[in-house]
Amino acid sequence: MYIFNSCHDAEQHCVNTKTLAISHLYNTERTMDVHIHDCYEIYYSISGGKQFLIGDCLYDFVPGDIFFINTFESHHLLALDQLEHERVVIHIHPEYLKQFSTEQTDLNYCFSSRIGQYCNKCSLTANEQKRFMYFIHELSSENQYGQDLLDFSHFLKLMVFLNEIFAKKDRSESEKISPSGKRYEQFNNILSYINQHLSEDLNIQGLANYFYLSPSYLCKIFKQETGTTINKYITAQRITLAKSLLTDGHSVADTCDMCGFGDYSNFLKTFTKIVGISPKKYSQFSIK
Repeated sequence: MYIFNSCHDAEQHCVNTKTLAISHLYNTERTMDVHIHDCYEIYYSISGGKQFLIGDCLYDFVPGDIFFINTFESHHLLALDQLEHERVVIHIHPEYLKQFSTEQTDLNYCFSSRIGQYCNKCSLTANEQKRFMYFIHELSSENQYGQDLLDFSHFLKLMVFLNEIFAKKDRSESEKISPSGKRYEQFNNILSYINQHLSEDLNIQGLANYFYLSPSYLCKIFKQETGTTINKYITAQRITLAKSLLTDGHSVADTCDMCGFGDYSNFLKTFTKIVGISPKKYSQFSIK
């Protein structure tokens, strides 16, 4: 299996082929703003790390941590502890993974189960890290007779292995991120408020008034904590909600109103730019 050196190229390959793609990255390839896409994503940190924003959950992460991201979960890699950040990113098309699940073994479990607040992350033990990299090594082996079947076998073993870890994940309070001071709690409240009021008119001045902050201070702490702006975050969350509503069968017009866009033409333009296809086409090709 070809291993990409660009996360963007791997994602495109996954979408185009509706299978899977793996990228092994060493440098600081420019990360996108808060974004969503139509593939599952497994993000494994080998070296470097700091914070990862998934939905409204802010995770600290270190080497050996792995994240499972669903298609409806916006995410954004924040500032790193060091310039070089080695990681493995696996993109998997939901239709591809779905066909291998059985009544006894749901390989989508690590992407679909969200018990508790901070539930995207698992911390692998030293032995689990070695085993994970073993599978990646086997999948990246040079082509030989029967390599396609071997890749298929190694991929299924990898997904069974990861779902076993996820199913046993300790979801105690120690796994959750503890607030680090008043500003963290304040920021967490802002994220929660935004995600609970996406259908309403959200703007910086209104948020500042609600939290008794100045607009400039609000923008400053939000940028420092997430690496993106409030408006970009709101847009990403609204598109995440829109994809979910369209998948559930809501019309484009109703989805526009329910996501708080208000302006229909702006919704069409924004959705198409971020997702890559129009809302109407997305609803037609929805996997549900």
